[in-house]
Amino acid sequence: MLNVTKFILGEIETNTYVLESNGEYAVVDPAVKSRELENFLEGKNVRWILLTHGHFDHISGVKSLVEKTGAKVTVHSLDDEMLHDGNKSLYTSHFGTAQPEITASVLTEDGDEINLGNTVLRVMYTPGHTMGSVCFVCDENRIIFSGDTLFRLSAGRTDLAGISPIKAGRLELESLQKLAELKGDYTVYPGHGESTTLQFERENNRYMRNRNAFNSY
Repeated sequence: MLNVTKFILGEIETNTYVLESNGEYAVVDPAVKSRELENFLEGKNVRWILLTHGHFDHISGVKSLVEKTGAKVTVHSLDDEMLHDGNKSLYTSHFGTAQPEITASVLTEDGDEINLGNTVLRVMYTPGHTMGSVCFVCDENRIIFSGDTLFRLSAGRTDLAGISPIKAGRLELESLQKLAELKGDYTVYPGHGESTTLQFERENNRYMRNRNAFNSY
């Protein structure tokens, strides 16, 4: 069984998720240094910090959380540079200061599996919002942590990926189609906003229903 607790952190209101399975914990996208989050995790066995992508509003709490918990950090190999470069993560332009150095323990690729307690989280590579965006999929519990790839009735921006928005938009649509083709329904926990279900998005999200939805970019 995978238990999920949501914290809404930072001025952009990023969803940071704490996962628990059989006494082991993981944190998805620690947005900022948070006393509330750190107090919640005090004394717990925090094994992983799982990053859906490398933008500042999803990684700015990583360094302090690693120092507090000793957790291992995962990020897709194509977003690893964002952990070292505040210009690419947009940290510097947002905060006006240098980004604290973050080191990933594990660089993930599509199909990798992360073990947490008695739960397996599968890495699904979903580029578009960034070149290294991923979703974490728990097939057993029918849960997806979609980062900024899929939102309720929307999808992530495609003008921040470091490539042309048109190319990024096409990648985003391919990623959304990949999610849509999963069998059955899933609860979707996005990087911002309220949770949704995959079936609801298949039926109502224009970016999932219309492969030309990004043509305006």
